[in-house]
Amino acid sequence: MEDTVHSTFVSQKISKIRWKPEQLSESQYFVTGGTDEINNYLTLWNYPIKQTDSENYPLKERTFSHLGDVTDMKFLLNDHLVVSSSCGFVTLLQCDQSDFRLITTWEKLHYYKTKEPSPCTGLACFEEDIATIGEDGRIVLLTLVQTKPIRVIESLNSSSHLCIDFLKHNELLTGDLRGQMKIWDLRVPENCPLTTFMLSGDQIAAMCIAVHSSQKHILLVGGEDGSVYVWDLRKSTHPINIINAHKGSVSEMVFHPLHPEHLFTCSSSGQLWHWNTVKNIREYDKQENIWLSSNTNNKKMEIFSLMPTVHKPINSLDVNRNRLICGCDNEAIYIIKNLPI
Repeated sequence: MEDTVHSTFVSQKISKIRWKPEQLSESQYFVTGGTDEINNYLTLWNYPIKQTDSENYPLKERTFSHLGDVTDMKFLLNDHLVVSSSCGFVTLLQCDQSDFRLITTWEKLHYYKTKEPSPCTGLACFEEDIATIGEDGRIVLLTLVQTKPIRVIESLNSSSHLCIDFLKHNELLTGDLRGQMKIWDLRVPENCPLTTFMLSGDQIAAMCIAVHSSQKHILLVGGEDGSVYVWDLRKSTHPINIINAHKGSVSEMVFHPLHPEHLFTCSSSGQLWHWNTVKNIREYDKQENIWLSSNTNNKKMEIFSLMPTVHKPINSLDVNRNRLICGCDNEAIYIIKNLPI
């Protein structure tokens, strides 16, 4: 695998990294977001699909100054990039093949009772809708066609939200510092969750969420303890499986968008893993997803490291076709080619 891993030193810690989507072809461009500096940057990179031996490294196309740490980053409509900040605001940019163009900024979305800015800790997108979360416990709903929030769900407790995703167009899932998972029905005017359940009994923080791309009832949550918690949202609010995984907290998890039988995870302990659930599919009932089996650990799910463990946290990853990118606190980005998909 080592001959398919290429690293590039970028002189800033990388908090988020995302491929720029292409409708009909493999992605050639990706964006990184920086953290832990006075002046952080968004950077657009060009990584040609067909490289010669001398073209194994991405080319920097453009940078865009960003106030605060980049806490999350999502593409929508292929060329619109939504970026959240530790200073409590969210920025919408148009990102083409050579430049960033500022479209709008939603200011002061998240703040404490003292009116001081609260970090916006994450965001989720569904078509033209955006939902943001923060350390202030608020959920803010935005849309591309309005410059002001369309709804704010005020915090009912003081726990910081850490992760968020859309289950449906009208349903949100959030996870917080205390390990509380909440499903919100956006059709209901009250600021109360539809369902609340716990990651575990030990108040383990919910660090990240991955919803199965073709079976939306399958939910994976990465814990602060390095474990992966698995739910079947149709049946139970208790995890069906708890898989002991990384040595450090799970930073991000991504199901392959075209082949969701493959999962990719990274951690604060510097590990980058590929989970293959299809290898032994003939041995089991094909009607049962292996994630929902009560003895997943005994079914010899294939899990292997994509590169040697690094000695700093790997904060973010993204997958496109058979290529993976990840960003790390060691001020480097890594590109893994020829994934066995």
